[in-house]
Amino acid sequence: MGEYEPKIEVHFPESVTSAKGSTVKLECFALGNPVPTITWRRADGKAISRKVRRHRSSGVLEIPNFQQEDAGPYECVAENTRGKNMVRGQLTYFAPPAWVQKINDAHIAIEENVLLECKASGRPKPTYAWLKNGQRLQSKGRLQIEHGGLTITSVNSSDSGMYQCLAENKHGTIYSSAELRVIAVSPDFSSAFVRRVTLGKVGGFVLIECKPRASPKPTISWKKGRDMVRLSSRISVLDDGSLKISNLTKADAGSYTCTATNHFGTASSTGTLVVKDPTQVLVPPSSMDVTVGESIVLPCQVSHDHSLDISFSWVFNGQLIDFQKDGEHFERVGGQDSAGDLMIRSIQLKHAGKYICLVHTSVDKLSAGADLIVRGPPGPPDALTVEEITDTTAQLSWMPGVDNHSPITMYVVQARTPFSVGWQAVSTVPEIVDGRSFTATVVGLSPWVEYEFRVIAINQIGIGEPSPPSDKRRTEEALPEVTPANVSGGGGSKSELVITWEPVPEEFQNGGGFGYVVAFRPFGTISWMQTVVASADSSRYTYRNESLPSFSPYEVKVGVFNNRGEGPFSPLTVVYTAEEEPGRAPAGVFARSLTAWDIEVSWIGVPGTLSKGRIQGYEVRYWKQNEKEQSARKLRTLGNQTSTKLTHLQGHTLYYLNVRAYNSAGTGPASPTVNVTTKKPPPSQPPGNITWNSSNSKIILNWDQVTAQEDESEVKGYRVFYRWNRQGGAALIETNQTSVELSLPYDEDYIIEIRPISDGGEGSSSEPIRIPRISNAYAQGSGASTSNACTLSAISTLMISLTARSSL
Repeated sequence: MGEYEPKIEVHFPESVTSAKGSTVKLECFALGNPVPTITWRRADGKAISRKVRRHRSSGVLEIPNFQQEDAGPYECVAENTRGKNMVRGQLTYFAPPAWVQKINDAHIAIEENVLLECKASGRPKPTYAWLKNGQRLQSKGRLQIEHGGLTITSVNSSDSGMYQCLAENKHGTIYSSAELRVIAVSPDFSSAFVRRVTLGKVGGFVLIECKPRASPKPTISWKKGRDMVRLSSRISVLDDGSLKISNLTKADAGSYTCTATNHFGTASSTGTLVVKDPTQVLVPPSSMDVTVGESIVLPCQVSHDHSLDISFSWVFNGQLIDFQKDGEHFERVGGQDSAGDLMIRSIQLKHAGKYICLVHTSVDKLSAGADLIVRGPPGPPDALTVEEITDTTAQLSWMPGVDNHSPITMYVVQARTPFSVGWQAVSTVPEIVDGRSFTATVVGLSPWVEYEFRVIAINQIGIGEPSPPSDKRRTEEALPEVTPANVSGGGGSKSELVITWEPVPEEFQNGGGFGYVVAFRPFGTISWMQTVVASADSSRYTYRNESLPSFSPYEVKVGVFNNRGEGPFSPLTVVYTAEEEPGRAPAGVFARSLTAWDIEVSWIGVPGTLSKGRIQGYEVRYWKQNEKEQSARKLRTLGNQTSTKLTHLQGHTLYYLNVRAYNSAGTGPASPTVNVTTKKPPPSQPPGNITWNSSNSKIILNWDQVTAQEDESEVKGYRVFYRWNRQGGAALIETNQTSVELSLPYDEDYIIEIRPISDGGEGSSSEPIRIPRISNAYAQGSGASTSNACTLSAISTLMISLTARSSL
C-alpha cells in the first residue's frame, strides 16, 4: 500500500460533560502511511494543564482531578508527511451543589429580627428553598426569602422550630438544618449584677455596666440613692445600658441602681461608686549624663491613696525591663510602697536611651520618663584605607566613629605582619594624631613586608574599639640592610672549609631574589675569594680544596643581596678548616671492677706532638662478652682526663673495652682491647628477724646473719641507717656483727634500716623499723613498723654531708 494522509478512525465525541474531581479520558486514533503522529491542543489558545498525561503514543489524553479551568474546546491533530487531519470536541464541566456556608442554631430575643443565610457552590449554579418543620416556606409578610437568605422580622414564639435550607441543581440536592429558638424572659440580673464596688479617681471617668438578661431588650433607668440620675454632658447612659460618668468629683460617690423593664417584668441591681484622689508623681526621673562604669539611681516617687495597691514597672527603649533576666545591671530600689526607684549598675554604652517609670493602681495609670546619655570610649573608626605605600611608609585615611558623647582627642595607629606577635603600635607623622585629623603617615616600616593597619580612637573616657583591619598591602623593595648573625663554622671533612650562619629572617630580606655572598681568605692575606648562595634559607657553605691545610684559620664574612642589589657584609670572624682525626691510640689501658655495677678505666694519653690532629678528649667503648663491638656503648671524656667510671653495668659479667682519642673530625685508632669482669651482685636477701630493746638512752638491735647465694658476693658487714624527725637528722654505722648498740637521745622517734654490704656493693634493705620515743623505762620490739619512713635512697643521699661513722 502506498503513502496516504492520516485518517482519524476513533475519536472523542463533539461534547463531553464531566464531573468535578473526576478523571477524563479523550481518545484519538488514526491510520496513515507513514504512521501519523498525534498532538493535542486547546482550540481556545489556552495551554493544556501540566497535570494532563498522554498514553499509547499520545492517542489517549487523560485529565485527572477535573476542574472548571480544564473545561473548553480540545483538538486532536494527526499528521504525517502526506498531510494532516483534525477532530474537535467540547469538554463541559459540571458539579453537584456543595455547601460554602451552612446555617447554625440561633437563640433570638422576641421582637428582634433574624437572618438565616446559606450558600452553596455548583455547576450549574444551585437554586435555594427553605422549609420549617418539613414544610416549604414562601416569601410572605414578616418572612422573606432572597438569594439563599431567610429573613424573619419581629420574631415571636410561633417562629420557633427546625429550619432547613435546600440547595439544588440538575446534578443533586443538599440540605442544611438548624434550630431557631425565640426567647421571651423578664429582666434578670442573676448572672450579671451591677459591680458591687466601682473605683474611680477625681478628674477621671468610670463606666458602670448594666447588662441584665432580658428578652425583649429592656428599658434601662438609673438612680443615685433614691433619686433618678440626671443625665448631662458629663453623665450619660450608653446604648448597652451602661452609665458613664466623666470628670469625676467626690460628690459623684455613692450607690447607683440600674432598673431594667420589658413586657414581662422589672428587675434592679445596685452597686457603689468610690471616688479616690488621683496618684501623682512627686519625684520623677530626670535626664542624666553619665560615664561608662558608673552606677546611678533614677527616682520615681509618688503620692497615692494608701488604701489602693500600687505597682511600679520600668520600660527601657520601649521594652519592659525584666529584673530577673537583667539583674546584673538593673534593680528596683526604694524600700517603701510610694517609691519605685531604678538602680542601674556598671552602666554600659548599650544602656543609653529612654527610661519610663510606669505606675499602676486600681484606679489610674501614669508614667514619667527621662533620657539617659552615656559617655564612653569612642566607637571604632570606619572606612580605613591605605592611600599610598612606599618601602618604609604608608599613607592612611579613615572616617571617625561615634564619639559616645565625649570628643575624640587622638588616634593611635597599629600594624600587623605575618612576623609580628599580634597588633603593634607604629610610628606616625605627625607623631600624635589629633582627634580632628583623619589621615596619618606611618613611618619606619620594613621593606617588602605585607602589612595590615587599624586605627583606635581615644577620648577622655578611655580607649575605643579598633577599626576593622585595612586590606593587606606589601611595602616596596629596598636594598637589604640586615646581615646574617652568628657567622662561624669549622669541622667537616678533610680539605674542607665549612662556613655557617643564621639565615636572615624573611621580615628583614627587604625584597625578592634574596641570597648570600660568602667571602673568605687565609688569615693574614689580602685577596678575598667569593661565592654566591642563591637560597634565602641556606645556612651553610662548604669550600673544598685538596690543598687546604688541616686546621688552618680563615677570615670569613657573609654578605646579602636581593633584587635591588647588594647589602652589607657581616663582621669578620675566624673559621678553621677541617682537621684530621687523631693519628695515635692511647696506651696502657687498665680496667678494674669496683662493684657489681661499676668499672674504673684508666689509660695513658696521646701526646699532642705525636698526633696529626688535635685531641679534644677520649672515647671509651665497652660491650658484653656475647655482643659485637659495633653495638658497643660509648662514654666520652673532655680534655686531658685519662680515667673514668662506667656505671649501670650488669653484675658478674665479662666486658670488653677500648679507648680512642677524638676531635671534631672524628675518632682516632682504638687502643688494644682489654676485658674485665664485674663483681658478683650483693645479697638480694635483706636482714631478717630484727629485734630491739631500749634502756635509758641506749637501743640494742639484733638480726639474723644474711647468707649470700652462689651467684652473689659474700657478706662482709652491715650498714645501719637511722634518722630522727627533729631537723631531719640522719646517721650511718657500719659493723661486721649482727648486732649493734646505739646511744640515742630522748624524746625522738627513730626510723632504722639495715643493709648487708659486700664486694658487689650494698644489698637489699630491711623494711623500715619505727622506734618510738625512748623513756627511762625498759622497752622492746621487733619487725617493721613505720608510717612516715623515708626511703633509704633518700637517706643515702643525705649521708654525703650527714654521716657519722664509728667502728664496732
